Amino acid sequence: MVQKVYDVKGMTCDHCVQAVSSELNDLPGVKEVQVDLPTGKVTVTSEQPLDPASVAAAVDEAGYELVGGESR
Repeated sequence: MVQKVYDVKGMTCDHCVQAVSSELNDLPGVKEVQVDLPTGKVTVTSEQPLDPASVAAAVDEAGYELVGGESR
């Protein structure tokens, strides 16, 4: 399993968390998504490394912005 942490800009409420989680969970191989709303950190656990463009597109589809790629 691979775990990556991303910074997502614009999330302010539980609805935001659900929207981002839903889009990221739809990516192939994603097993778990955890969102820390106060920090904007999104931890994604997947079977293999995810394509950064796919992660950015999923976050964009939810209506938010992936900031600077992965943070860790």
